[in-house]
Amino acid sequence: MKNDFLLFHKPFISEDEINEIVDTVRSGWLSMGPKTIRFENKFSEYLGVKKSVAVSSWTAAGHLTLEAFGIKAGDEVIVPTMTFPATAEIVCYFNAKPVIVDVEEATLNISLEEIEKAITPKTKAIIPVHYGGQPCDMDEIQEIADKHNLKVLEDAAHALPATYKGKKIGTISDVTCFSFYATKTLSTGEGGMICSNDEELAERCMIMRMHGINRDAWKRYTDSGSWYYEVVAPGYKYNFTDIQASLGLPQLKKVDQMWQSRQGIAAKYTEALKDLDTIQLHTVKPDRESSWHLFPIRLHLDRLTKNRAQIINELRQKNIGVGVHFMPVHQHLYYNETFNLSDKDFPVASGVFPRLMSLPIYPGMTDKNVDRVIEVLVDTLKEFKK
Repeated sequence: MKNDFLLFHKPFISEDEINEIVDTVRSGWLSMGPKTIRFENKFSEYLGVKKSVAVSSWTAAGHLTLEAFGIKAGDEVIVPTMTFPATAEIVCYFNAKPVIVDVEEATLNISLEEIEKAITPKTKAIIPVHYGGQPCDMDEIQEIADKHNLKVLEDAAHALPATYKGKKIGTISDVTCFSFYATKTLSTGEGGMICSNDEELAERCMIMRMHGINRDAWKRYTDSGSWYYEVVAPGYKYNFTDIQASLGLPQLKKVDQMWQSRQGIAAKYTEALKDLDTIQLHTVKPDRESSWHLFPIRLHLDRLTKNRAQIINELRQKNIGVGVHFMPVHQHLYYNETFNLSDKDFPVASGVFPRLMSLPIYPGMTDKNVDRVIEVLVDTLKEFKK
C-alpha cells in the first residue's frame, strides 16, 4: 500500500492508551479485573444508565441479552436487513427465527410499517439498528413494542455517542448494546457493552458472560475474595479483559472530543458535496444527532458511466480508501436460502445497496485529508459523469 494512501479508518490512539496498557501489564491483571469494573462504572456514569456489562463483542452482548429476554426455539425476533449479519445471527443461536424486514428510504433505519407487518403471535422482540450512528424512531418503536408486549434491544454498534430527542442512546429501551470493535467510535480492539436500567437483567448477563459463575470470577483471587464459586447456569466465555479496559478508559474520556471531530468532518463533507447531482447525501432527522460512525453516500448510477465497484477502484487508484455498509442481510447466502428471501420483498434496501458507499470519517483526519477526499471524489465523479 502506498505511503500516501488514506485509510478508510484508523483508530485514534494516544500515549494515554499506551501508558494505561503498560500499567495493566505490570499489574498482573490481564483478564477481567478491577479496570474492567472501573470501565463499566465510568460508562454507566457517562450515559446515565444504572448498569453496564462489558463483554467480548457486540455479538456476545446481543446473544446474552436475548438469553436474558428468554428467547427460545421457535420464537421470532424482528431485525432490519440493512445491518451487519451479527444482528440476525444471534437470533439463530436459539433456533429462533430472525424476521428480516426492509428499511426506510431516507435513513436506512428499520421501517415502522414493516415492523407492524412482521409481527405474529411468535414475535418476542425487536432489534432496531441505528444505521451509521443515526438513532431510529425510538418513540414509535417503543409504542409498537408496548402494544404487542415485545422487548426492544437497541443495536447501537454505530451509535456512541448519539442522541434521540435530547436523550443519549443507551438510556431509552430495555437494553442497548454497543460495539468497541477496531473501527468503532470508541475502540478497545474487540469488545462490547450491555447497558440497561433493568438490574435483574444486567445481573443475569453478568453471570452468563463468565460460564454461569455466580460471582465475579476475578474476585476469587483478591484478598477480599474467596476460592469458592458455583456454576448456576450453562453460561458462555464472553468476558471483557483489563487490557481492553486499558484502551476503553482513555477512549471514554475523549469520546465527546472524538465525536466533535466526526461532526466537523461530516459538516465539511455535507457543505462540499450537497450540490453534486451525481450523488445523494444521507438524511439526518432534525430531532436527533448522529454519532457519524459512517458517512454514507448514494451514487446516482444512471448519471455515471461506471458502477460502484469501478468508482471504488478509481478512488483506491487515487489513494482514497472507502467502504460499503452493508450488503443487506437478506442477500447473504445463508439467510437468503434458509428463509427463502427475495429482493422484491426488500425494495428499499435492494435498490439502495448497489449505489451505497461510505467515505472516510474518523478523528485524526486532518483538514488536508478531508479536502483531499472531497477533491478526488468530485473529480472522479466529474470524469465519469454521463
